Amino acid sequence: MITQLIAALAVISVLVTGTAPAAAQTPAKVWVPAWTASPAPARFDGPPETPKSFDNETVRQDIRLGVSADRIRIRISNEVGDTPIRLGPITARLPGTDAIPLSVRFNGKAELLLAPGMTLLSDPIDLSVPTFGEVSISIYFPEPTRGVVRRTILRVSPTQKEVPDDAPLIRRQSVISAVLAERATAPRVLVAFGDSITEGNGSTLAADNGWAARLGQTMEATCPGQFVVLNAGISGNQIVVFGRSPSAQMRLDRDVLSLPGVTDLILLEGINDIRHAGDAARTPGRSGDEVIAGYSQIIDRLHSHGIRVFGATLTPFGRSERFEPVAEASRQQINAFIRTAAAFDGVVDFDTAVRDPNHPDTLLETAHGGDFLHPNDEGYRRMAEAIDLGALGCVGG
Repeated sequence: MITQLIAALAVISVLVTGTAPAAAQTPAKVWVPAWTASPAPARFDGPPETPKSFDNETVRQDIRLGVSADRIRIRISNEVGDTPIRLGPITARLPGTDAIPLSVRFNGKAELLLAPGMTLLSDPIDLSVPTFGEVSISIYFPEPTRGVVRRTILRVSPTQKEVPDDAPLIRRQSVISAVLAERATAPRVLVAFGDSITEGNGSTLAADNGWAARLGQTMEATCPGQFVVLNAGISGNQIVVFGRSPSAQMRLDRDVLSLPGVTDLILLEGINDIRHAGDAARTPGRSGDEVIAGYSQIIDRLHSHGIRVFGATLTPFGRSERFEPVAEASRQQINAFIRTAAAFDGVVDFDTAVRDPNHPDTLLETAHGGDFLHPNDEGYRRMAEAIDLGALGCVGG
């Protein structure tokens, strides 16, 4: 009798409280970074005294995502700007389609005013994008505005209107610093962290031929869906000091640690530190010891967040502007540290991949475009192929 009473009370409890066996629930999705462009001061576009700006123009940016997305969000940055940024309507669409562009909103608002130091993340946008698919984002700049993220490929049209597909490509700064992708699973996130050689200077415009882009393509072909590669290169960046942009040590939190899910990083920086500033006798470059100390700080900080760090050897720059023996000796010291000190979780030997075996302080003739500093498409191909995918954890099935 008591047992029957207890059973009856249990049934009543289910009816009253609604407590019943849990139904199967849809797995929660995650947001991961699919593309990034590091903030950089506006002096990159034109000389510091007369930087270029957008004024009553619509700027279109076709962004290739490194991972597939069910929905996306856009991050706008004025983090290193020194004046407010006012933006008119922003739209997003898949290029090459007749679909009506979607309005991009930020907490429901279609127009923005960003104070210096500010960044904003858009509301989710209902665009499904495949891996390496493009998203076309158009921003109307109603008043003179300087771009404050690293240089990217843009198209521009006067006034507030859609920018056509045949508008000329230009390489300028804009204000989009990231695109996040919503998806069912989170890949490993690898950041390519460096200067203009990581940014891809010297490669064919809009062809995704830099070493970081090529690495992403190779990894997707080898271990599909397991990695996304992000480019955090800034032209002129340095390890030790604020040059054209905040140093690698200064921007590490903003450009790496603030991103969700970063697991790995390849560090290629230091060439701008060791080169002199126009006069080797009066303004010599930083010493190898200073660069190595900066490496150690970056490694320790990333390791404290569980991020693996791979050191990339500095590529040759003989016969380039500002090359001299002291700087070359520093490069050799730094590369020896990267190769032998076991400070990094692994080594990427870019130096060996692109140097002239008969003149090891110089890039191969076929690997640069004429300035003896920046690789060309062939040089970047050699660099990407020098990366051991197995060491990164990318193993084909």
